[in-house]
Amino acid sequence: MGLAKFLRKAASKPINKLGGDVTIKRFTNGIYDASSGTFFKNESSVTIKGVLSNVSRNQVNDLIESQDKILTISAADLTFVPTTKDTVIINSVKFKIIQTRTNEQNNTPISFDLILR
Repeated sequence: MGLAKFLRKAASKPINKLGGDVTIKRFTNGIYDASSGTFFKNESSVTIKGVLSNVSRNQVNDLIESQDKILTISAADLTFVPTTKDTVIINSVKFKIIQTRTNEQNNTPISFDLILR
């Protein structure tokens, strides 16, 4: 087993054990109905475990604000990379993804830190 596979598995275990349920709603390009002039987006959702924390003072900058949150999720639990087009729902509260930070080893995603607002 390569180091990246080991780290993916190692990151997933504590997040799944200690994290809470989060739902990531993914929006992808859909189809355009020319007769009605309507564009339909495809929406899918996945519920996984994640660890939520506050942004620290030294992380605040032009993009990240002091009331933002950081959600850490395991890359092994997803089949896609979350983007700023997606939303996150935690305890019925809807968050917008401001930034996605990928923690990787040898070009293999291990975990994602999602900056939420």
